[in-house]
Amino acid sequence: MSGVREDATELGDARRRVEDLVCDLPGGGPDERSFEQPWELRAFAMAVAAYHEGNYAWSEFQLSLVESIRRWETGNGTEPWSYYEHWLTALETLLAANGTLSGPVLDERAHTVLATPRNANHHHAVREPVAVDPAVSSSR
Repeated sequence: MSGVREDATELGDARRRVEDLVCDLPGGGPDERSFEQPWELRAFAMAVAAYHEGNYAWSEFQLSLVESIRRWETGNGTEPWSYYEHWLTALETLLAANGTLSGPVLDERAHTVLATPRNANHHHAVREPVAVDPAVSSSR
């Protein structure tokens, strides 16, 4: 046994795929910031995760994104430009269309979240990493 968790390779592969997608975005080079706000990165990650879960084809997402941008361009221009607002709109549109954001599903999830006590399980150690980074050796 190599001492590496079985799912570590899968997590590393997923991270590399996301990093490749980020680098392909406008301004996504290693020395440039792609995301101005944390929610933009979360919206990006949710869209990629939903795609990898098979919720839609990437071409469907692209068409939905183009449609969101087209609606903004033909609108009255009162809203400021935000690429990731359109990204999020495209994601919401697709997930609503395929039933992932249906009322009953959201109601059930909201009920579960609201029924969870505020400090539930906060006294238990969390053993899963918050972020997946390459191991760094340190000498102690």
